[in-house]
Amino acid sequence: MTKQARSFAAGGTAFSVLLALGLSHMLNDTLQTLIAAIYPLIKQSLTLSFSQIGLITLVFQFSSSVFQPVVGWYTDKKPQPYSLPVGMTSTLCGLFLLAFSNSLGMVLISVTLIGIGSSIFHPEASRLAYLASGGRPGLAQSIFQVGGNLGGSLGPLLAALVIAPFGQRNVAWFTVVALLCIGVMFPISRWYKRNLYFLRQRAANKVKEVNAHLSHRKIVFSLCILLILIFSKYVYLASINSYYTFYLIHKFGISVQASQFYLFAFLFSVAVGTLVGGPIGDKVGRKYVIWVSILGAAPFTLAMPYMGLTGTCIMSIFIGLIISSAFSAILVYAQELLPGKVGMIAGLFFGLAFGIAGIASAVLGNIADDRGIEYVYHVCSWLLLIGIVTGFLPNLGKRK
Repeated sequence: MTKQARSFAAGGTAFSVLLALGLSHMLNDTLQTLIAAIYPLIKQSLTLSFSQIGLITLVFQFSSSVFQPVVGWYTDKKPQPYSLPVGMTSTLCGLFLLAFSNSLGMVLISVTLIGIGSSIFHPEASRLAYLASGGRPGLAQSIFQVGGNLGGSLGPLLAALVIAPFGQRNVAWFTVVALLCIGVMFPISRWYKRNLYFLRQRAANKVKEVNAHLSHRKIVFSLCILLILIFSKYVYLASINSYYTFYLIHKFGISVQASQFYLFAFLFSVAVGTLVGGPIGDKVGRKYVIWVSILGAAPFTLAMPYMGLTGTCIMSIFIGLIISSAFSAILVYAQELLPGKVGMIAGLFFGLAFGIAGIASAVLGNIADDRGIEYVYHVCSWLLLIGIVTGFLPNLGKRK
């Protein structure tokens, strides 16, 4: 047994695995974000309405979300070490088809394949990050999540540099990124298989460690509060991820390429903020991180619709920095409520987040067609005030 393996078996944090998971999350989400990043191109080339753009997002998010709780539930019972590269293979096929899609139907098929890859990746990778955390789940989720956020910010940037100037078919070049991600995932899978005994033993011990004092009713109530918070965050994020570029183009008359750089600034701020929330949650408790992350961003969302171009960019960066830690804190909080069902909780919350974003994108697309894109941001600016319900969560305290 290697020194690192002995350390992990003794309860240490497997940092090399967490970094590899963060890198694979970055590559995975870079590919996922390409879909929204090329919306302006396919809207023009296929003559699509905002409602049809919303439909594409709905199909993508539905395929990304519906299987995630099932995958998490199944792998909690029967871990599948090589499921990560299998999921990325589905994403690779979807990207290649997307590059040559010349109809709405072909676009919907391609985004479904990409979504299935995501539905396999997120619950299993998040579960593995939790189990490799060595008792520091907030830090582990931050490392894992910041990879996804960096990937989410790189997608629009790469779309601006590679796809926007040269056309939709250049999406095919990103299959190379998918192959690279598969190469990163195989060592993780081999490590997972070698250490499966320790992972199962540690998971069994965690079931007995935390929150025995909470009643079943209190746990269900707390989960409902967390779902409400996920709703408020991801409906707002849907307005940014799907329609921020259109908003900037319409209101300020900037180019498609320039709008991608503004979207990159927002998404990069999300990645930076993610690194802070997890470790702070480990030290002071996740309830306080959730409270500040969601409710604290509300003043900036309320101000953004009234700002000029520079002010809008600044407000979006503050929103990204503040709101970014919410999901990691919410996910770990829920996993600590039900520590024996880590994969299922990860799949449920990732799936719910993607599903809410998809439905919200479709609804917001219809609102944009009927009332205008600026109206969408006036309505969504109030959503994060829902963060006040965080006060009803029990204080789980600090992790030991």
